[in-house]
Amino acid sequence: MKPVEPSLLAALRADPELQRAAAEALARDGDRAPLALRKAGVTPDLAAAALTLADLRRHAAAKFGARAERLYFTRAGLEQATRWVVAERRAARFARHATTVTDLCCGLGTEALAFAEAGMAVKAVDMSEETAEYAKANAEAAGVRVEIEVGDALETPIADSAFADPARRSGSTRNFNPADYSPPLDRVLDHMASTRFAALKLGPGISHDWIPEGAEAEWVSVDRDVVEACLWLGEAAEVPRRASLCKAGEWHELTGSGEEKARVGAVAAYLYEPDGAVIRAGLVAELAETLEAHTANETIAYLYSDRLVETPFARAWKVEEVWPLHPKKLKALLAERGIGRLTIKQRGTGIDPAALRKQLKLKGPNEATLVATRVGTDHVAILCREVSAASL
Repeated sequence: MKPVEPSLLAALRADPELQRAAAEALARDGDRAPLALRKAGVTPDLAAAALTLADLRRHAAAKFGARAERLYFTRAGLEQATRWVVAERRAARFARHATTVTDLCCGLGTEALAFAEAGMAVKAVDMSEETAEYAKANAEAAGVRVEIEVGDALETPIADSAFADPARRSGSTRNFNPADYSPPLDRVLDHMASTRFAALKLGPGISHDWIPEGAEAEWVSVDRDVVEACLWLGEAAEVPRRASLCKAGEWHELTGSGEEKARVGAVAAYLYEPDGAVIRAGLVAELAETLEAHTANETIAYLYSDRLVETPFARAWKVEEVWPLHPKKLKALLAERGIGRLTIKQRGTGIDPAALRKQLKLKGPNEATLVATRVGTDHVAILCREVSAASL
């Protein structure tokens, strides 16, 4: 579906009943929804715009919950938009230190809504006139006051605090190189260098090489999905590295230098897999210390311990057997145990789990997890079962 043009956006904003009818038609009629709206007398362009909005709102519910039903989206804007639970938490951190904020590269304006709802005076800027119209529509729909302008983020004067979320897409292509962001990351950092309190949202795959000296680098995951990285600058930088995890609506934080190394030892009774935010933040050693755990290879982020400790920062498995990573031998061993359903995880071996599964030709009523990894220099397969919440 194409983005809604500004003129059609205005027509939609003026017709809440059409928005409701489009959502109902899409849910009821699926691919025949356009015909239903056409029969009701809606013009083709406006019907397509209403159905596009209804479809995007349906997908946006995962990020915005019930508030998605009244916001306005483009597909590209929704893909980059911050999950509301993350934006709300970030806005609260800003509001503890500043009263005004400049939102550079504001996109659909959803971060600006979070800042405004946190009680801050917000000026939001975007290069695209069309995108700015969506931001204005969303501010009105949310019932908050946001000053929205069309302009160049790099030429916009910055208030007492600033936030930026540079575009990481060129058309349908995602840019993983920060030099290809729009605007480029290095230029945004230069523009924000003199700001007292600032933050800059990035893709979660950002290299540590891009972290400026003195900045705080935070990786954020929501229900085990690493959704973003954020650089905190100036007075906003509190620690070198932070992993922030939201699980079932509750936030947990792990902090540290990001430079420590966990000790190396043998496979133990329990295997822990750290959350992706912990791994990306380089805080595996800090987590290992809290679990009284160690790695079995200094380059691989699996942890092992003889203690079972409840932690929001990792999943735990009970180790049952450790075998050499030889497919033919594994096939026979799994067959002996009647394992027909097998979750295969791998780290550090280079194997293709899907290809290995075909070689194993699994049969039987039992279920297990197989972790392919390295212990020292040896490639091994660890048969294990995930520890239940009741066990913890």
